[in-house]
Amino acid sequence: MTYSIGEVEELSGIKQNVLRYWETVIPGFAPRKDLGGRRVYTERDFEIVLRLKYLIYDRKFTIEGARNEILREAQAYENNAEAMSAIRELRTELTQLYFDIKGARNERK
Repeated sequence: MTYSIGEVEELSGIKQNVLRYWETVIPGFAPRKDLGGRRVYTERDFEIVLRLKYLIYDRKFTIEGARNEILREAQAYENNAEAMSAIRELRTELTQLYFDIKGARNERK
């Protein structure tokens, strides 16, 4: 599943200008662009957004500290690939349910 920058903003609560800034300072976080030049976020990109949000807004990391933590976690991820895969599948299902419910609500209007 992929997301537009507007969908990522809606789901995460992180403004688009902040998402674009994070792309410039976080290694490995660079959503690809479609033929029209619009950002296309993958599940992995979305996971990074949620993790950055937690580290910066909840844990009060600086952007540099969050970047270093993301890099450290990426190395540790290789050791827990099976668990992370299960979490990714669950997050995908929950996100799809969110959009299904949102679409059903809009159809009733």
